[in-house]
Amino acid sequence: MDANDLRVFETVARLGSMNRAAAALHTVQSNVTSRIKALEEDIGCVLFYRHSRGVSLTAAGQRLLPYAARAGLLLSEALSAARDEGEPRGLLTIGSLETTAALRLAPLLARYAGAYPEVDLVLRTGTTRELIDDVLEQRVDGAYVCGPAGHPALREETAFREELVILASPGVESLQTVLRSAGVRIVVLRSGCSYRQMLETLLARRGIPVQRFLEFGTLEAIFGCVAAGLGISLLPRALIGAVCATGRLSVHTLPPTDAMVETVFVRRRDRFASSALRAFLDCARGGQAATEAA
Repeated sequence: MDANDLRVFETVARLGSMNRAAAALHTVQSNVTSRIKALEEDIGCVLFYRHSRGVSLTAAGQRLLPYAARAGLLLSEALSAARDEGEPRGLLTIGSLETTAALRLAPLLARYAGAYPEVDLVLRTGTTRELIDDVLEQRVDGAYVCGPAGHPALREETAFREELVILASPGVESLQTVLRSAGVRIVVLRSGCSYRQMLETLLARRGIPVQRFLEFGTLEAIFGCVAAGLGISLLPRALIGAVCATGRLSVHTLPPTDAMVETVFVRRRDRFASSALRAFLDCARGGQAATEAA
């Protein structure tokens, strides 16, 4: 069993077909078939059921798959580490909450891209839950999430501190008006959004049932629905300044214990930090220090 055999196995398992795997690996199907047969003989187990639609994993194949995927990632990381001579270059993929990307990251990304033109920088947005999974599965090099992450496999450091506020329609003069109702509707991003979870917790502590969830994929959609009186939402104050200036929404302050949250940057403890990632973190820390000093 060698690394190439495991790579072929993982590709066949992922695509569910010897033919599709051959196309993805830029080889012929007979080569893929022979490698899988050799791997099965080497291990002493059948790894795939063959059928008219392609292939599916046997129980032994399902047990092997996570190890094959990790082996591939480890080899790729080993090559990156060996080739990294200290000059930031190559691909760097950063994850971020949509709110953090909109509110905080544009100046940082501009500084970094200008300082390190040899780095291909990719930004992916998602919920805290999605982004932590992406970091753990090494789909991103690191991510900005709502902290604390509290995962033993992750290293985390505080990046930003935010004050959260409740948003309601313009006619709501007091938050108590909303909270005294028999049940409230909350307007949120999709499941896994940390602000959604915080709002649910805040209402539950006050014994207020959530009547209905309205889920939207963009912040502008949330602003529009809250402004129309369809529900309330919870977001960083700094994010909604321009919207509130137009009078579209009413903003309601929370007690400090409920309002203050940290955005943290997380990355795997056991993963090699490339020169590109280290330069990004230095750039982020420098920008944060300058902001706090100002």
